[in-house]
Amino acid sequence: MKKLFSLIAAAVVLSTGLSALAQPAATPAAAPAKTAQQSKMGTCNKEAEGKKGDERKAFMKQCLSAKAEAPAQQTRMKTCNVEAKDKKGDERKAFMKACLSK
Repeated sequence: MKKLFSLIAAAVVLSTGLSALAQPAATPAAAPAKTAQQSKMGTCNKEAEGKKGDERKAFMKQCLSAKAEAPAQQTRMKTCNVEAKDKKGDERKAFMKACLSK
């Protein structure tokens, strides 16, 4: 009787183990991409390190409501780069500084 019980228990363990091996492993769902607001929140949070209370609250409000200026700056950078393509070294550096500060 003990032998029969041991054989049944072994059969159950083996069948459970084999069925687990036959199933594909569950893959974790890919994290959805961050929205622009989430990215902005992360950036503002990093900049607000060290601030507390009302100061932090005011900073976060201002930071999150600020309009993105990157496209205008990127356009200016491209234009200045094209104009400075013949310049090298300190001459280029001075030109770029003057061009980008216009």
